[in-house]
Amino acid sequence: MKTIRHIGPTAPMVMALATVSVWGCTAAEETPESSGRDSTVPAQVDTLPSAVWGRAAPPSGENVAYYAGDETAVGYLAVPDGEGPFPAVILIHEWNGLVDRLRQVADAMAAEGYVALAVDLYSGRVGTNRDENIALMQETQGNTEQTIANLDAAARFLRSRNDVTGKVASMGWCFGGGIALSYALGGKDHEGTAIFYGSLVTDPEVLGSIQHEVYGTFAEMDGGIPPEQVEEFVAALQSSGIENDVHVYDAVNHGFWLRVEENADLREAPALDAWRRLQAYLGRTLSQ
Repeated sequence: MKTIRHIGPTAPMVMALATVSVWGCTAAEETPESSGRDSTVPAQVDTLPSAVWGRAAPPSGENVAYYAGDETAVGYLAVPDGEGPFPAVILIHEWNGLVDRLRQVADAMAAEGYVALAVDLYSGRVGTNRDENIALMQETQGNTEQTIANLDAAARFLRSRNDVTGKVASMGWCFGGGIALSYALGGKDHEGTAIFYGSLVTDPEVLGSIQHEVYGTFAEMDGGIPPEQVEEFVAALQSSGIENDVHVYDAVNHGFWLRVEENADLREAPALDAWRRLQAYLGRTLSQ
């Protein structure tokens, strides 16, 4: 079992685009350690989505044009069975763009009862190597206004649907995690932000504009976002009175949650714990 360092939660509009280092969504060597798991998360969630194992069925949702400001941006929509209404989530891709792994995670979120929209911040493009990923990422980071407008359009698209309750959270991984934080700082009102090993802002005055609890999952061996930076982030949230559920998982590295199959023995337990925490978080923040 892997050690979990629990840094939150705490008791109870400035724009700052959280930048992502060129460390990227790759991982260095991971080495196992043994310990226990936090027992405060829901015990009833006992399996990970097949998407994070790389063995999900092909995406079963639909492509949607949700952003009039960029007709080349095509998102992916997954909808739960039933009439709803359902809470909604915006999924923000990693540095390589909107690919099937994230579409399959959107399908998994729909299976959990959320209308899920995986957005496209790269105007229909995807990277196929490190250099292309960095170029796409830096181009997007250089156009803050369009990035936030894209996500605002995604939230409007979701709220306009009859099967959505009106409550929306954003979540992202790697590059997308940093963008999710940026959207919490500079976007229209929404009810939740979940960051998976995304770049951080540690200025309490900037973070003070966030109006909801923040979820964070990070990795001890992440050279781009080390635990010390996560601790600074949590301290800044605390000083601003922002509730948070932020964990750093020992022995694993950047990218561990979306690709459990790359080191299953080491990643499964922390990934499952993070999934349990995410379920509980969304239940708190998006409940009617």
